[in-house]
Amino acid sequence: MKKLLKNAQVINEGSVIKADVLIQGERITKIATEINDVEAEVIDLSGKFLMPGVIDDQVHFREPGLTHKGRIYTEAKAAVAGGITSFMEMPNTKPQALTQELLEDKYQIGAKDSLANYSFFMGASNENLEQVLKTDPKRVAGIKIFMGSSTGNMLVDDKQVLNSIFSKCDMLIAVHCEDEETIRNNSAKMKAEYGEDLPIRFHPIIRNDDACYKSSSMAVELANKHNTRLHILHISTAKETALFRNDIPLKEKRITAEACIHHLWFDESSYDEKGTFIKWNPAVKSAKDKEGVWKALLDDRIDIIATDHAPHTIEEKENTYFKAPSGGPLVQHSLVAMLEFYHQGKVSLEWIVNKMCHAPADCFQVKERGFIREGYYADLVVVDIDKSWTVNKGNILYDCGWSPFEGVKFKSTVSKTFVSGNLVYDNGTFDESTRGMRLEFDR
Repeated sequence: MKKLLKNAQVINEGSVIKADVLIQGERITKIATEINDVEAEVIDLSGKFLMPGVIDDQVHFREPGLTHKGRIYTEAKAAVAGGITSFMEMPNTKPQALTQELLEDKYQIGAKDSLANYSFFMGASNENLEQVLKTDPKRVAGIKIFMGSSTGNMLVDDKQVLNSIFSKCDMLIAVHCEDEETIRNNSAKMKAEYGEDLPIRFHPIIRNDDACYKSSSMAVELANKHNTRLHILHISTAKETALFRNDIPLKEKRITAEACIHHLWFDESSYDEKGTFIKWNPAVKSAKDKEGVWKALLDDRIDIIATDHAPHTIEEKENTYFKAPSGGPLVQHSLVAMLEFYHQGKVSLEWIVNKMCHAPADCFQVKERGFIREGYYADLVVVDIDKSWTVNKGNILYDCGWSPFEGVKFKSTVSKTFVSGNLVYDNGTFDESTRGMRLEFDR
């Protein structure tokens, strides 16, 4: 069945133009000022904006093993409602994706349950280099290394192992960078003084900019030494932004970086209101750090905007500081949150599409997605730019049932989401008759 999207304001590749878009099956077959096709179902998008689907390169959907927090089915559903058509999910599930067999198990769940397109990272530990090197770069997003706090045995702190991975791995390595020793020392000092009831405002002091910079600068040093394709996740400090370049195009970069929604929206002044519900690793830090991350995004030292979506139950988050887990749900609200900055005059629509759609596709070399182009998959999002709504318990789709944006009135709404040509989300209604596809990579 053909679908003809008429009269859209198309945001794509640095411009906004009025155009019609014809979809046949999974793909875009024609883009023109005016298209007429008597065989096509016509969808009139007058007054609406059409953009490529968002590609979120960092999510934790909690399956397998942690499904009391979230599931691939529920979190992917929330993602498409938020305009995310493709996600890349992290390996710290239970069991952790540290073998090729366990990694493939996750792909099987994605194929069965995900409304969005999906890929999963292979996890690295101090002991699984042989498994890491078996990873297929054309069918897997990348290798994930926790060079800082993690769960179980996923902390890679053996420098010999790190050298081996960085020197031998010929595909993208994504890293979480926080220095474990610095964090442990800071935690011990704070716990000795305040005990278990440490105020949440000390979180960015424990997980400070030195902890981040010490780890991320080591990752950059290793990547430069071995010419490794390195991607540093969730940059949270102004200090770290000096590590990255903006004098070459993204496609030529061997070292790239990402910023996340929460580090662009919140700062340490938000802890008084939000408490442990904005406890993330790396921590939400100072207003100066937030400004520094924004500056690096705007001048292209930081390449991508993602979520680090990581749900926990309300009961878990309501614990005391040391017991409350880090992370929060974001995929349903990331695009509309960024559109608030457009309404504030801080960024353009074209800029948002570049950082959330085009740049992730280029950075990860995603095959035939991330752009509105003839022949590409029809991953598309329709935005009603001036239709406001307020986040509340009744419209949150996350399995955990809460959002750090509760009570926020967003000025824009995601009204439709197409995944590989299928209209999976339409103004609050889901079509679950199809599933997303496994992402492929041009490597």
